Parts: sequence; C-alpha cells; structure tokens
Amino acid sequence: MTDLRHTAAALIACPVSSIFLFAAMPVMAQSQPDAGAPATAPTAAAAAPASPHTFTANVALVSDYRYRGISQTNLRPAIQGGFDYAHQSGFYVGNWNSSISWLEDANQSVSAPVEMDFYGGFKNTFKVSGLEFNYDMGVLEYYYPGGYSNPRPYTTELYAGIGWGPVFLKYSHAVTNLFGFNDSKNSYYVDLTANVPLNFWGLTFNAHVGYQGVTHNSDASYTDWKLGLTKDLGKGFTLAVAYVDTNARESVYTSANRGRYLGKAAAWASLTKTF
Repeated sequence: MTDLRHTAAALIACPVSSIFLFAAMPVMAQSQPDAGAPATAPTAAAAAPASPHTFTANVALVSDYRYRGISQTNLRPAIQGGFDYAHQSGFYVGNWNSSISWLEDANQSVSAPVEMDFYGGFKNTFKVSGLEFNYDMGVLEYYYPGGYSNPRPYTTELYAGIGWGPVFLKYSHAVTNLFGFNDSKNSYYVDLTANVPLNFWGLTFNAHVGYQGVTHNSDASYTDWKLGLTKDLGKGFTLAVAYVDTNARESVYTSANRGRYLGKAAAWASLTKTF
C-alpha cells in the first residue's frame, strides 16, 4: 500500500440553544371608556421555542483532496459533500463523502472511486476558573465501496479533542489496521489546529500541524502542516486557500501507477456551500 488517506475532516455541527420570550400587556377595564378606545389591549404572542434539532448539508469543490497532507486524488480536483445532524445536548452524527483515486492509483485492478465516512460523537463546553473550554469525542469509520482484494483499506478511529479559544488539540486512534497497511492497528494521529478570526473582510487565519504515526511501519510515519485563509462569502459560501506540505517519504507516498509524489508541497483551494 503506497498511500495514506483522509479524515474527515469532520463537519461538526454546533449545539443549538433555545430562547423563550414572553410578553403580555395588562387588560385595563374602564368604567367610562373614551369613544373609539378598545375595551382590551392586545396580548403579544409568546415566541415559539427553537427546535433542539439541527440538520445541515454541505458540498465542496477542492483543487486536491488532501488528507493529513497526502493527496487522495493524485494531485487533482475532487468533489465532496455531506450531511449532519446535531442535538442541542451535544450529540451528533454525520456522513461525509469524496471522490478519490488513491486506491486505483496504487493498484489498477481496484475499482473504488469514492470514500464514505460515517461518524458520531458528543461535543460540548465546560469552564475552569472562569475559562471556557470545548471538547469533542467520537468514532469515525472510513468506508470505500468498490471491488478489490485484501488488504482492505476500511479503517475505524476513535477520537477525542479539547480546545480553548481558537486552538484545538485532537487525538485519533485506529482500532483497526490503518488504510490497508499490514499490522498497523493502534496507529494514531495528533492534530493541533488554530482558526483565528482576523476581524476584517470576513477572513479567518488557519494554521495546522499534525503527526501521523503508523504502528510497525516507521517509514510511513510523517508530519504535515498547513497555513491558510478562509473567507466568508455570505449566503452559505466559504472560500479557502492554503499552503500544504509534509515530510512524508517519497518511497512510501509515491503513486505506484502514476509515479507522483503525493505528499509534495502545494497551493490548495476550496469553495464550499453549506445549507
């Protein structure tokens, strides 16, 4: 197996809070009302409570599907999209999908052009000494429908993360073999990400560094990093640009059939619509 693939980036919907507003005007009886005056004043209707359920969907075009710094589409564009449900308690489930080519690029007898991710978890906030922290924990299954022989790349990871302000630290642990690497159960990924609003032009500064450890295969372990900007275009559209790079070994992460190094430095862009 010559390639390591995606996490999803997981689209995570935020919990919903409800606001109740009640207002009433007193009814005043008059013994001798003025002509034309109403006998009673109107009563304001109470606002309907917000639903505890949130459903969202998204679709994106990307210049290259980069997962943990490694191209999943042989340095070519991809189309992606997903669906999410979140409850105000913090519980969520979702599905995310992307076009891919890495399995076919590694073995021409394979037909598996789509990645499907299924995930569920719980996220919320807590306070310590007046400081608010957020956390997220769950399980993620990577599934690749298609025809191919062993080793199958199906992968299941457990993850947990904690954040403060714009910074979030996440740990993912594979409870299966990792994307087809033999004897790679208990591989892991550490992800440190910061998304800092710049308070002008709707821009957010994005920075990321991660380390992929592959059990019993140190040559496949590597570090990846990213620097970029995200722009809120309004009406649910978001534009992102970034510089991505890794120190992954070319001998491990070069496409067998195409001969391309999939961890090379590159400029990257995406356009996302959220519904």
